Amino acid sequence: MSDPSPISETAGTLPLTRYRRFESFREYESLLDAMVPQTESVIRVFDRALSRAWNEKSRADLIRQFLLRDRANKLMVALHVTDNIERELPRLVELVGHFSHAIKIRQTPKMAHHIYDPFTIFDASHYLHRFHYAHMRAAQGSHDVEGTQQLLDRHAELWEVSAPLALGSASGL
Repeated sequence: MSDPSPISETAGTLPLTRYRRFESFREYESLLDAMVPQTESVIRVFDRALSRAWNEKSRADLIRQFLLRDRANKLMVALHVTDNIERELPRLVELVGHFSHAIKIRQTPKMAHHIYDPFTIFDASHYLHRFHYAHMRAAQGSHDVEGTQQLLDRHAELWEVSAPLALGSASGL
């Protein structure tokens, strides 16, 4: 694992905006798990396909706890590839079944498949952003309202053109 680049901070606002680059898929997944409990209302995900980490018991428990904290909490996922969800992510499918009011998964149309940089947004000021789904160069932004707004706008555009995904029952836990 390479050393993460130093955190850069921007003065003038409290708390300080932080931006840090890193190059580890393991660190990306770990940071995602660390951010879920700190999220107050909405987690927005865009990716080519969800990793198998979305089927880990620890991730499922974090998402469940997040959704149980407030009935208004939401998980919004937009994906290019969805055919692996029922086969490889039964814990996520089970969560969708229990929290259908709060978890929405959509599939992007082929016209959007040229978008290649996955990201996860936590509320409206924190994010993880991979620069390409085939490579593990990524960045973490904290208290970065401006950077997060750009990703929020992109997620909203993808969400608008994407189709809802209907998932069946989970099996094989």
